[in-house]
Amino acid sequence: MGPIYTLADFLDMLRRRAGLILFVFLLGCVASVFFALSQQHVYSSSEVIQIEQPIVKDDLAPSTVDGSSARRLQLIEQQVMARNSLLEIIDKFGLYKNMPGLMQIEKVGRLRGAISITGMAAVREGFADDGAISVITITANMDSPENAQAVAHEIADRTRLLAAEQREVSTRETLDFFEQQEDKLIVELAALEAELTAFRKANDLSIEGSLEFRRDEIGNLNASLLELDREIISTQLARTRIDRTARAETVARQEREIEAQLSSLTTQRRLLDQRRTALSKSLETSPEVELELAQYTRRISQIQGQLDVVSTRRSEAEVGFSLEAGARSERMITLEEAQVPEAAITRSRKTLAMVGAVASVMVAVGIAFLLELLNPVVRSARQMERETGLRPVVSIPMVDTDGRGGLKGRWQSRREAGQRGRAARQARKLRQG
Repeated sequence: MGPIYTLADFLDMLRRRAGLILFVFLLGCVASVFFALSQQHVYSSSEVIQIEQPIVKDDLAPSTVDGSSARRLQLIEQQVMARNSLLEIIDKFGLYKNMPGLMQIEKVGRLRGAISITGMAAVREGFADDGAISVITITANMDSPENAQAVAHEIADRTRLLAAEQREVSTRETLDFFEQQEDKLIVELAALEAELTAFRKANDLSIEGSLEFRRDEIGNLNASLLELDREIISTQLARTRIDRTARAETVARQEREIEAQLSSLTTQRRLLDQRRTALSKSLETSPEVELELAQYTRRISQIQGQLDVVSTRRSEAEVGFSLEAGARSERMITLEEAQVPEAAITRSRKTLAMVGAVASVMVAVGIAFLLELLNPVVRSARQMERETGLRPVVSIPMVDTDGRGGLKGRWQSRREAGQRGRAARQARKLRQG
C-alpha cells in the first residue's frame, strides 16, 4: 500500500487531501445531478391477446385459411411495423413532439424499438409442432404512461383487425377463385357440347342418336326380320296344306286368308328392311369421323370430371367463408387490456444522483490515494520507524523558513521531506543487504 499501512495513515491521508476529495466529490455530485435530470423515465404497458380455436371443428367444416398461426402472426407483425403504419400512429397520438429535430426515419426507428410483439406457442398435441400460437403479448415502452397505454392498445387493435381481414380476404379470394373456375368450366363444357351437336348434325349423326344406339337397333331389326321370315315360310306351308277336295267356297276363303296374311307379313318385312337399310347407311361413316366423335366424348368427360371437383371445392370454400363471416373460425380476443402504468420501469432520478454521489466519493478517495503513491513521503515518527527500523529521538514539525508560508515554501518542504524518505529507504535496503 506504499505510505498507507494502517487506519491512522488512511485517516491522515483523508485529512491532508480533504480539499481535493471535497472538490472531486462536489464535481461528481453536480455531474450526477445533471445526468439524472437528463434521463427520461420509461413507462411500459402490455396488452395480451388470446387466440381462440374454431367453434366448428375442422373435421366437420374445414377452413380454407392455410398456414400456421405463427406464420400469420409474423406477416401481421411485418404489416403493423411497416413505416406507413408507424407514421400513422405517431401522427395520431402526437409522439415525439418534444423532439422537433428528429427526422421521420428516426421517429419510426424509435417507435419500432419501443414496441415488441411476442407469441406463446400452444401446447403440442403428440410430437408434431403445428406452429399454433395461444397467446400474443404486445408491449409498448414510452416516455409517458398515457402514450404507453395508447400505443399498446392501438397496436393490439391493428393486430386483431389485420388478422380478421387477412382471414376474410383469404377465404373470399379462395371462394372467388373456385367460382371463376366453375363458371369457366361451365362455359367451356357448353361450347364443347355445342360443337358436338354441330358435328353430329354435319355428319348426319344427331337424328338417330349415337352409333351404339343405332347398332343395337339394327340388331333388333335383324331379329324381327328373322321372325317375319319364319312366319312367312309357315304361312306358305299352310297354303300347300289346303284341302282341295273341299267345297270351292271353303278353299277360296282359306286362300284369301293366307294371301292376306302373307301380304301383311311381306309389308312388315319390307318396312323393317327399309329401316335397317337406312340405319346401315347412317353407320357407313369414315374412321376420321368416329375418331373425332370419340375425342369429343372424351373431352366432355374430362371437363365434366373437372367441373365436379371444382364444384366440391367451391362448396367447401363457401362453408369456410360462412365460418369467417359468422366469427365461428379462429379469432383473437383481448385477455388483458393495456392499462396506464403506475410507475416507470427505469430507475428514479434520485437513485441515479445518489449512486453518482457514492461513485464520486470513491473516485475522490482513489485520486487521493494515487497521489500518495506518486509522492511517498515519511510524515511521522511511526512511519520512520516502520520504513527504516530506527526510532526517532525527537520529531520536529515543519517550519516555514522563507517567512512567507506560501506555495513555494510548502513545495520546498515537501521536496525535502521526499528526499529524507528516499534516504531512509536506501538506508533500510543497505541494512537488509
